[in-house]
Parts: sequence; structure tokens; C-alpha cells
Amino acid sequence: MRSKTVFVCTECGNEFPKWMGKCTACGSWNTLVEETVITGRQNGAKKRGGGSAAGFDAVGQDSVPRRLSEISTEEEPRIPTGLSEFDRVLGGGLVPGSLVLLGGDPGIGKSTILLQICSHMGGERKILYVSGEESLRQIKLRADRLGVSCDNLKIYSETNTENIIEYISREKPEILVVDSVQTMFNPNLEPAPGSVSQIRDVAAMLMRVAKTFSIATFLVGHVTKEGSIAGPKILEHIVDCVLYFEGDRNRAYRIIRAIKNRFGSTNEIGVFEMGPNGLDEVKNPSSAMLSGRPVNVPGSCIACTMEGTRPVLAEIQALATPTAFGNPRRMTTGVDFNRAVMLMAILEKHAGIRLSAYDTYINVVGGLRMTEPAADLAIVLAIASVFKNKPVPENVAAAGEVGLTGEIRSCSFIENRIQEAEKMGFGKIIVPHIDVRAAKRYNNIEVCQYSNILQILKNVF
Repeated sequence: MRSKTVFVCTECGNEFPKWMGKCTACGSWNTLVEETVITGRQNGAKKRGGGSAAGFDAVGQDSVPRRLSEISTEEEPRIPTGLSEFDRVLGGGLVPGSLVLLGGDPGIGKSTILLQICSHMGGERKILYVSGEESLRQIKLRADRLGVSCDNLKIYSETNTENIIEYISREKPEILVVDSVQTMFNPNLEPAPGSVSQIRDVAAMLMRVAKTFSIATFLVGHVTKEGSIAGPKILEHIVDCVLYFEGDRNRAYRIIRAIKNRFGSTNEIGVFEMGPNGLDEVKNPSSAMLSGRPVNVPGSCIACTMEGTRPVLAEIQALATPTAFGNPRRMTTGVDFNRAVMLMAILEKHAGIRLSAYDTYINVVGGLRMTEPAADLAIVLAIASVFKNKPVPENVAAAGEVGLTGEIRSCSFIENRIQEAEKMGFGKIIVPHIDVRAAKRYNNIEVCQYSNILQILKNVF
């Protein structure tokens, strides 16, 4: 055996023989880190086989080639987690043998929600909770604080992946939690835990054991200062599902969003509220997002956005103040920055609202992140409201995409948005032109249809 030095990109995992400022594979700058790898037949065999202590055969029945007509298309069996909001994000529940990666900022509630899930599922299923960051006593103290008590839940404080897999091969739990994957290591590899090689190898070993024994596995992942999961992107490619915890740790509301899901939709979200006894489900996110909303205040408008199949009402606030510098400042929280700047340019061009001399700030209240274009209309109304110093009526909601020529374009699931606004007690909703018969179906809410932003601004203000 002999060792050699390579440079590995922390974003994509590609290896290079020498250091470069820019990764030629993914285009990221300053992401190459130096690692020492051992080459040779013996080490290569161990690496490919996952270690002698793995105790299982990675080649199962599913690896045998089969005719397309022989493959069953029946729906995968689901295991309820006990939290309906979490099941919604997963696509209906946990799939046996699936690998779920859960990421989020420190202290946002990743370990808390996993302990709560273990408490709900531990009545009928064997669960192994592997912690590489906390001692057994620390986990016990958190469990007591959350009221978690389960005889089928076993806590294992270990970071050596070979020992963990050896125990799994012997006990064969049905649910596995690894907190966190960055602390685990393969002793056959020289780099330290958390390096690119270790994370990649540990994730592959856990994937093989999960698929072999049909163990539903949760992996907790650290995040970088940019908010993405630390380690190479290959980690996200290996797993079946990637979940992100969103929200401010100083606020009560937490949002779980699926970035990748092989067994369900990636558009669903789960809303939780941090309480004294852990995370509580929020069954009606619209009501939670609108709590404490100011009345008759300029710079506020209600947007109706779709998160998967669920319509959610949220408040968008805007603030415009005269700039003290040559270039006005723009800042957004919860909406795309470039799209917000584009909407400001549309207001300047087609509505005569001169924002070039004003610092403009846009915020989505409650920590929700709006990514769909249907929030454009509410952003435009909030900016126009604060600029004209006239409030948008408190019983008005808005949904629609704004085009570069100032036109209001249609958005999907418009009837679901209208029904949600009607259910929440709004008397009027501003939407693009829809079927007239569809607009007449609603008795408790007035459906106002417009074709461009000039018509809306004349009628609202």
C-alpha cells in the first residue's frame, strides 16, 4: 500500500491531482481541500466492500436483472411517523429501506423532531438512535424534557461505522437514526471525520445496510453558512429524500421542506411550532402566518401561495425610505432578490412609481419562503402601498404573476387559492382573468379580475 495526496472539491466530490482556485467540474471557487488517500489492493477491497465488519451482502434480490413486465408497480408500503405534517412532506410516511437526509441550522430542532418521531413509532417498532455528538446522558435529559419514553428505543453513542453496522446486522432494527453523518467515520480511511472521503464512504455504507435490511434510515446533516448541507453534493444524490428545516431559530415557527423525494412530491411543506414540549404540528398554516397582522397599515398585503397541494396565506411587508447614498439599497427576506428587483423595475416603467431614490425592503412574515411567481402581485401591491402611503384594505388578498409589460398572468390552482381566502374570512381577492362562471361560484368572497397592474392600482388605491 502507498499513499498519495489529492485535492477534493467539497461541492461536487471530484478529485484533482493539484490545487486549483476553481473546480473545473462544478465551477465553484476555493472549494478544493487536500486529502491523503491510501491506494493498494487491500484497502481498495475494504473500501468497495464496506469493511469486514459490515456483516451483510450488498447484492440482494433487487440486483438481479428482471423483465420490465415482471416489475411490480404497486405503491410502496408506508410507515406513519405519528406526525401528519411530517408524513405530508415525506409523501405519506416512511418507506422501508429509504434513506432520509435531514438538514438545518444548529438549534432549529432536528434532534428534537427525530426523538418525537421515535416516541410515536417506538410502540410497535425497534428503533436504534445513533449519536456521534451527544452522550447517552444528554439524550436522556432531552427525552425527559420532551416526555419521550419508549422501551423499543435504544440509544447508541458511537462514531465508528463498522461497529454501528455490526450492531445493526445483529439486532436488525426497523428504524435507524444517525445524528449526525459528519461525525461518523470509516477506520479504513485515513482522512478525519467530516472530510469529503469520509462522508461519501459512510453514506454509501449506511445506504447499503438500509437497502439490505429494509431499514428506514434518518441521517442528520450539518449545514454551511450559506444554508446548504455540508459535504459533497454526492451525499444528496445518494439518499432517497432530502429535507430542510427552514425558519429562524429565534422564532416559534419551523417549516420542513422536501428538496428531493423519490417517493413523493418535492413541493409539500410541513409547519411546526416550537413549544415547551417540543415541536407541535400547525394544522392551519394560514391562520398561524396571519396572526398578529397589523390593520390598515401601508406596506402590507396578503399573498395566497401554493405549497404543493396546500394553499397558504402569508403577509408580505414592504418598506421604502429615501436613500442616503447614490445607489439605493435593496433587501429581501423570504422572496427571490432578483425577482423583487425586477418587480420594482416594472413599477417604475409602467406605473410611474420612482423607486430609484428609495431604499426598499421586502419581508415575508413568519419565516415562509415564497418561490412561486404567483406572489408577484402581492409584492407589487405592498411596494405601491408604502410608496403611496395608502394601506391595502385588510380584507383583500392577491394571487397572480406579473409580466415584464405589466400584465397579470394566470397562475395554477386559482380556485384552491380563492377557497382558502374565503375560508380565512377575506371579502375580496385580486386574481388574473379567469372563467367568469368559476368566479360566480363564490358567494362569500368577491373575485376581482384584472389584466394589468395599472387597473389594479387605480381601483385599490
